[in-house]
Amino acid sequence: MKRIAVMTSGGDCPGMNAAIRSVVRTALSKGVEVFGIDQGYKGLIEGNMKKMDNRSVANIIQRGGTILRSARSMEFKTDAGQVKAVNNLAENCIEGLVVIGGDGSLTGAKILSERYGVKTVGIPGSIDNDLCCTDMSIGVDTALNTIVRAVDSINDTASSHDRTFLVEVMGRNCGYLALVSAIATGAEAVLIPEVKYDIEGIIGKIKERYEQGKTRSIIIIAEGVGSAADFGKVFGMIGGFDTRVTILGHLQRGGSPTVFDRILATRMGTAAVEALLDGKTEVMTALQKTKVELVPFKDIIGLKKPLDTKLLEIAEILSR
Repeated sequence: MKRIAVMTSGGDCPGMNAAIRSVVRTALSKGVEVFGIDQGYKGLIEGNMKKMDNRSVANIIQRGGTILRSARSMEFKTDAGQVKAVNNLAENCIEGLVVIGGDGSLTGAKILSERYGVKTVGIPGSIDNDLCCTDMSIGVDTALNTIVRAVDSINDTASSHDRTFLVEVMGRNCGYLALVSAIATGAEAVLIPEVKYDIEGIIGKIKERYEQGKTRSIIIIAEGVGSAADFGKVFGMIGGFDTRVTILGHLQRGGSPTVFDRILATRMGTAAVEALLDGKTEVMTALQKTKVELVPFKDIIGLKKPLDTKLLEIAEILSR
């Protein structure tokens, strides 16, 4: 294999640039040319790609987001769009493709491999940590640190004014960010999509805290459960608390990646290139018990990552 390409797709996350850097420099060290595809599958269809060298990825390991940018592409969901993408790879003599992104992005890579014979390797990039078979995806650790810093700051105000704060974090189908950040910040309750919640039970718990002389309460809500603003109205009506709502939003997806994310992304970028050069395809790099392994797409894509029930148990015990 003499020429490969790398792209980022779906939602951006901290560590993507570190992965791009690793892919480019690892490939170049092995005598392989690298092309960067701008704006994911949209750019692949439009032929927006450029040759990259060591200078192309200089001074980016500490940057959030992705220098290759990302975009949605409805056209790629069509046969005609997919054929355009494959033809652009062929015209540029690209023999392998590294795709950095979440479930939807890896689904696209799987399609290219299964239908058109393109050799593809995926790198998990999703702050939700919802991809199966990997302990952590790129960006998760940074997002958690961002949430924890924000909640710690909110805690100060909550204590000063005897308030209950509802903090909404990302996680449409997966409550990992909410659950782990709740443990890390000492939140009194957490609402996640995987577990049925009891609003009146939570309100009763908060009332009991105030009766015991506690001066503040923090409740973390995953966006997939519902709007924190709506929950805030319920808490105000039923509990009568002085309640405030904070929605962290896209703040969680940005920022300079942590050391953990920089190293994880770097290890996965190197592993992805080595996998392509070893003839592997339709696989994703995965962190499993400190080691980076390769997992087939069929074991990942479209599957729901199971909730760690032990974390849920810990959160319940420590919030008493």
